[in-house]
Amino acid sequence: MKRNVLRVADRGWGTYRTVTAAVRAAGDNAVIHVQPGVYRESLILDHDVTVVAEKGPGTVRIAAVHGPAVSVSGGAPVLRDIAFEAAADRGVAVLVGGGRPVLENCAVSGGRVEIVHDASAELRSCSVEDSDRSGVHVTGTAAAVLEDCVIRSTAGHGLTLSDAARAEVRRTTVERVTGCGLVLAGESQGVFEDCTIRHVGDAALLVQTPARPVLRGCRLHDTKAQGVRVADVRGAASPAPESVAGGNTAAGREELRIRLEKCEVFRTGTEGVLASGTAELRLQDCHIRETGGAGVIAAGAGRVELEQTRVVDVPGTGLAAVEDAELRVRGGTVARTGANGVHATDRCTVRLSECEISTTAYTAVHFGGSARGQLHSCTVRDSAQHGIRVEGAADLTAEDVRVERARMTGIDIMDADAVLRRCVVGEAETGIRLDTRHRPLLEGCEVLRPSKTGMEIAAGAGAVVLGGRVDGSGSAGVFLDERSEPWIEELTIADAQGSGLVIWAGARPRVRSVTIAGAAKNGVYAGDGAEGLLEDCAVSATGYPAVYVGAKASPVLRRMLVHDTDEDLSQADDAEARFEQCRSSNVKSATMPTTDEGEAAAVVGAAGLTRSPRGTGGAQSAEVSVQEGAGEERLPELLAELDQLVGLESVKREVASMTKLMQMVKRRQEAGLQPPPLSRHLIFAGNPGTGKTTVARLYGRLLAALGLLAKGHLVEADRSALVGEYVGHTGPKTTAVFRQALGGVLFIDEAYALVPAGQNNDFGQEAVSTLVKLMEDHRDDVVVIAAGYPEDMERFIDSNPGLASRFTRTLRFDDYSSEDLVRIVEHQASQHDYRLGEETSAALLAHFDAIERTERFGNGRTARQAFQQMTEQHALRMADLADAGDEDLTLLLPADVPAVVR
Repeated sequence: MKRNVLRVADRGWGTYRTVTAAVRAAGDNAVIHVQPGVYRESLILDHDVTVVAEKGPGTVRIAAVHGPAVSVSGGAPVLRDIAFEAAADRGVAVLVGGGRPVLENCAVSGGRVEIVHDASAELRSCSVEDSDRSGVHVTGTAAAVLEDCVIRSTAGHGLTLSDAARAEVRRTTVERVTGCGLVLAGESQGVFEDCTIRHVGDAALLVQTPARPVLRGCRLHDTKAQGVRVADVRGAASPAPESVAGGNTAAGREELRIRLEKCEVFRTGTEGVLASGTAELRLQDCHIRETGGAGVIAAGAGRVELEQTRVVDVPGTGLAAVEDAELRVRGGTVARTGANGVHATDRCTVRLSECEISTTAYTAVHFGGSARGQLHSCTVRDSAQHGIRVEGAADLTAEDVRVERARMTGIDIMDADAVLRRCVVGEAETGIRLDTRHRPLLEGCEVLRPSKTGMEIAAGAGAVVLGGRVDGSGSAGVFLDERSEPWIEELTIADAQGSGLVIWAGARPRVRSVTIAGAAKNGVYAGDGAEGLLEDCAVSATGYPAVYVGAKASPVLRRMLVHDTDEDLSQADDAEARFEQCRSSNVKSATMPTTDEGEAAAVVGAAGLTRSPRGTGGAQSAEVSVQEGAGEERLPELLAELDQLVGLESVKREVASMTKLMQMVKRRQEAGLQPPPLSRHLIFAGNPGTGKTTVARLYGRLLAALGLLAKGHLVEADRSALVGEYVGHTGPKTTAVFRQALGGVLFIDEAYALVPAGQNNDFGQEAVSTLVKLMEDHRDDVVVIAAGYPEDMERFIDSNPGLASRFTRTLRFDDYSSEDLVRIVEHQASQHDYRLGEETSAALLAHFDAIERTERFGNGRTARQAFQQMTEQHALRMADLADAGDEDLTLLLPADVPAVVR
């Protein structure tokens, strides 16, 4: 079909003098050729027509006198090689209110391009310059495509999307704008590919959630503010995942994310990326460098993910997380930072996996506040301060992490908690330092060639060290400062330039199956006043005597082997060490008491079994060093205390019977006989308020008196203390609580809540599996008591095959009778200087008989509440007596007994 062709010239040759006249005359699909010139008019297009400059770009200029130079309200017009100039008010130069126009190789100046309502426009190889506001603004439900365009020299933002607008932008440059390069607000979406945003007066990209741009292969640089800034609009909230097609699936979550893929962010005025609010931002294969501040900051309550992204050459911190943000990093590098490599504080969560953090001016990885950190298969090297530091209420789980060449401490834990598994610290000043009231777990960790101490447990601190190696330390291999109480098992300490293991004054370690070889000084140095238990350890090839014991030091050395060294023992004259079944082999000067000599050579006043590290989380401090025999002397006192408990007759018989059985077990062990198979773990089945916690606390004290538990303290826990909030959180959380109970009793109330009925994928199953393994690994060091309703505890036992074999005895706590409850009230009254007459006790018995025994009945709690109500009623009576005597002040009458509420 032959197109209708019209010609326009402002003078001379041409059918029409104005473009507007030609458009009015043109039918659909007509082509209008415009001769060079300046056409001062406002073009209005509402149907399919093509307007093209006859002589090419730059020859035709349409300059508006009022309003836009061109307005499109319908159709699919095409404008090619034409320049559009806004009116003097420098407002809108091109207005697209409808239709589907295409602008090719056009130049827009003096005003912006505005695409509104439900219009759809394409700009190809166009330029937009010298606008007083945004260069291009897309709003409403409009859509835009920009390819090979340039937006420059605008007094506002470069390209703005708002409301529910959509855009596809390719190979487009935004430069020399006073505002932001790209702005997305409302629920707008955009895909930007191979674009460049540079020399802007604010951020290169500003996203106001819930807008969701995707940038691929873009370059954002030379900004006055951030490269990328993401924030919530005040009063707005990001949509919930369920509102996106696909629900809360991975695909649905991906739709919600702001994404940058293979992008570069560099030479920014402030941060490279700042994400706040509730946004979810993902950077993949990106490169952030030469920023004016931090590389990436995650703030607010959103989530930032980095995958295979490099953050290098930044003057501040590489990656920072604050407030309630979540930062996830997988792969990639953080290097050459002017502050920390990674810094986390407040209540944030940071997960680092398979990434490298190197050459940092401050500590490479720092966790403070209440931050939670997870590091897996990461490398940390060349830090000017610490490699990893965790302080305050923060906690860290690090697995398969390597720390190299930290100028201070490789891993430093200050007041915080940590679980370190298979970590390696090489060539730091100090390898690992623990100074915390918690009891960090180090499992299979190695410290190699530190210039000073390999591992240091600070004054008053505790830790659990299982396996691992300390090799080639510049001074002591392991230093246990005063009053520290670590447990150390199966650790190898080799080639220390100082002593292998140093135990300072008042330290009370429990050391088992530790090998010390090649120490330049002593293998074990127990300083003045040191204590502790060393079992099944081996010391060899030392430069000084293998074992040194200082003044008043009273360590217990049991089954220690000293071999292949010049001298096995040196002691101060008033040392009080105890040697049990120790031996020396291939030692030139052997003075350490042997197996037969040990008991005879025991020094008067030698300490008994050293107790375990302090419990926390509610555990009471106990006497750490017990004189031999003093423990069992307390048994009658403790059994009498048990017998005085109200009711619980069958429970008291069971506990007394178990105590006798445990005494026999201990005697067989002391005689060198194998103990019978026996599980000390118990199920306490009973309703609330029946004395389960009280009996659990007494049980721990009985076992401690027998010497079968190191301390006997009680640590109480429930589901909230053991079960985490996300995948991978439960195991470390359960382990941390279990560590607190080492040497004592872990009492799990409402244990059945760990395995909710009908929920096979609940995180509680992980807690149960972790408990089963820990109970096996520490079967001699802790007793676990699981408590709850009788019918529910059967479901708990059936939830894991390992539970039935470990919990072989159930103690049933019956509800208290009314008589028992009266006795409880009478006992409480005597403790608080009250007394009950016979009539009052009878009234109280009638009161308890009248209470309906439903599931809300509180047993002992009901008795305590009754006593409290009686004292309150008594106080009201006394307030009306002006001359109350001692008898009045202490006697509770039947009138004080509360009425039964039905």
